[in-house]
Amino acid sequence: MARARVTQPPLEKLVYRWATPSRWPDVEALFGERGACNGCWCMTWRRARKDFEAGRASGNKRALKQLVETNARPGVIAYHGREAIGWCALAPRAEYTYLERSRVLAPVDEVAVWSVTCFFVAKPYRRRGVSTGLLRAAAAMAMARGAKAVEGYPYLTHPAKPFTDVFVWTGVAAAFQKAGFVEVARRSPTRPIMRFKTARPVSGS
Repeated sequence: MARARVTQPPLEKLVYRWATPSRWPDVEALFGERGACNGCWCMTWRRARKDFEAGRASGNKRALKQLVETNARPGVIAYHGREAIGWCALAPRAEYTYLERSRVLAPVDEVAVWSVTCFFVAKPYRRRGVSTGLLRAAAAMAMARGAKAVEGYPYLTHPAKPFTDVFVWTGVAAAFQKAGFVEVARRSPTRPIMRFKTARPVSGS
């Protein structure tokens, strides 16, 4: 018999901030020596596959650090007190080369969307609503910078066939729904394209 998953109470009073040069040490501490997952450093969808694979040792970290240090603001950090506990990659869709090559996640229309492509939450804080909070913050913060809509590309999970946390780094559909995203297209049974069009104000800088 499978062991039941333990869900702790949702976290409250999280603060969300852009990944800016002064916050690079927080990103580095959150991702740890493994770079979030096997040296990815959130570069999976930003780099050509051969460059990404070659960069697992240190190249991907350098690539993300360069984005942060040039103030490109490639993602949103969730803080619990002073501790960085969660990450959400966020940028205009055109910055993600993978999306240019994907048939399943091809553009839905001509709207210039921003894309949420990756999550990483520190293990002690998983299954406590951090991803949903990050999504709400990301939508509002992107629109404050001119985004017309924000998209995500989650997995549609099934209670009988749960994914291991590491394999749902693009998020799960339930979290997007809770954050106010709605499905706008689906070209694969488990990969809906979800979009947020009206953001609530949020504190983020």
